[in-house]
Formats: sequence, structure tokens, C-alpha cells
Amino acid sequence: MKPRIHPVSRPVVFRDRAADVAFLIRSTADSGERVEWQDGNTYPVIDVETSSASHPFYTGGTQVLDTAGRVEQFRRRYGTGEPSGS
Repeated sequence: MKPRIHPVSRPVVFRDRAADVAFLIRSTADSGERVEWQDGNTYPVIDVETSSASHPFYTGGTQVLDTAGRVEQFRRRYGTGEPSGS
């Protein structure tokens, strides 16, 4: 790797206000606001609106797709797909 072209990576706290959850991970993002973490050290904190703790994709909220209805719609529109008899 070339020296001095990559941003500095540091521990940062991302705080999800909706779920009242905080994550300490490495990031290149920085913030002027600081928070004391559970280990007693202070880290930059960034507030986010959505995280894995509050987003439906990660929390198990799923959408049910009507695949059988789509197949029937395709068959009505384009036929059964069987070759015609001779």
C-alpha cells in the first residue's frame, strides 16, 4: 500500500437514537462531540437514524411476496409455455 494516501481509522461510537443502542467500531468518520464508553475511554460519537438495531431488514420484519400469484399472472399473459400440439 502507498503511504499517506489512506484516511486514518479510529474507534468511533455510533449511537442509534431510535433504538437507544450504541456501537463502538473503527471508522474514518470523526466528530467534535465525545462520549465516555464502557471501558472508561472517551471516543467521538456520531448519531445515526437507522442501524442494525432499528432497521426492519435486520430486525426480522419481512415482506411476504406472492410468488404463486406472479406465476399465474405470467401464465395468463404469456400462456402456459407448453408447445402447441401438431
